Amino acid sequence: MATRRLFLGGLAASALGGIALASELRPRITDEPAAGVRRLAVDAHTLPLTIVNNTGEWDNASIHFCIVGVDRITGRQSRITPEGAIVPVSLDDNGPDGYADYSIPLQSSGNTTINLSSMSGRVYFSLGEKLKFRVNPGDALAYPAGWVSTDPNYQVMHDCMEFTFDDTGMYCNTTMVDMFSVPLEIRLTGEQSQTTGTLVDGGRAGIFAGVGQNPDFARLVVDDLRVIAPGHGINSGLFDANYFDPYIDQVWSRYTSENLTVNANNRTFTGRVDGDVFEFDGGVTGFRRPTTSDVLFCNGALDAPNDGVTGPVAAVLGSGLNRSTLHDDPVAPSTDPTTFYRTPVSNHYSRVLHENAVDGRSYGFPFDDVAEFASYIQDHAPTGITVTLTPF
Repeated sequence: MATRRLFLGGLAASALGGIALASELRPRITDEPAAGVRRLAVDAHTLPLTIVNNTGEWDNASIHFCIVGVDRITGRQSRITPEGAIVPVSLDDNGPDGYADYSIPLQSSGNTTINLSSMSGRVYFSLGEKLKFRVNPGDALAYPAGWVSTDPNYQVMHDCMEFTFDDTGMYCNTTMVDMFSVPLEIRLTGEQSQTTGTLVDGGRAGIFAGVGQNPDFARLVVDDLRVIAPGHGINSGLFDANYFDPYIDQVWSRYTSENLTVNANNRTFTGRVDGDVFEFDGGVTGFRRPTTSDVLFCNGALDAPNDGVTGPVAAVLGSGLNRSTLHDDPVAPSTDPTTFYRTPVSNHYSRVLHENAVDGRSYGFPFDDVAEFASYIQDHAPTGITVTLTPF
């Protein structure tokens, strides 16, 4: 069962800093639902979303949400209105200040329910203040970029969950790929009842403290607002752009003289470094030595096309580098979480996120779903989805 998030980049079109946004959140082509899979138990184009405020610190009047993304039917960038309708974004949405207000208030008390339409996108939550979006020419929507100090939403506490909902089902996750701020839990009902994203008691404080205690990562903590992912930290001058270089060198050195076996997409590939390129059999395009940014964003030299061959191998390499298992284990992916993040050079941002999750699952980097360690759930016959803002 593949649950790979595809970071295709086309959805964001952000002028405010590169967002690692999932424009698709569905299995790869090779893993489409088999014939006979039960279809949706509700209207094929709507699904009730219920929002629960259990923060304990913020009342309903202080919380707003926005639902934005790509309409799966028209392909246009769109938003959900307070009435539950899906409408395309427009330059005319920008107000006199140059920003669009897509905020929807919670009910004055109790839970809030709204219908989701068939779309791929994000549900944003802001606490205290509303978020500002901007519609650029061509009706391209610029999303909040909380890791950019000049972003109009930088001082606003906010976070989001990601989803794709269409006639094959609901695919959703709590994402920390860009940053972490507000603890969110998703419950998806349908063929079964599933929950993900739940933090341990005191988990939010544990994440802030855990990242802040590591001198290489400490500057990623922005007051009590958020913790920035290290890839964005590079772009903001808050993280060492050469951090992973020693570990990458160790990996490239080891596999110059011996083979790495990669199990991906129900196939086995054998690779070895030749010159400075990691070459694999089976029609895989070789991988040049990645940079630290490539590792953290899982792109560049580790770019993963949706081809069922090079893409799955790239995902395994990216996960093994982030989890720092690739050097010690010549068979990838490593599936024993007790071996993850055990070296001094590792993605300790992701480690801390996983340590503070009840089920040990999180989305600390784009390929964190390799071996199913991501805070991701899906259902091919969903009846409802609930997002809970859990205690701080």
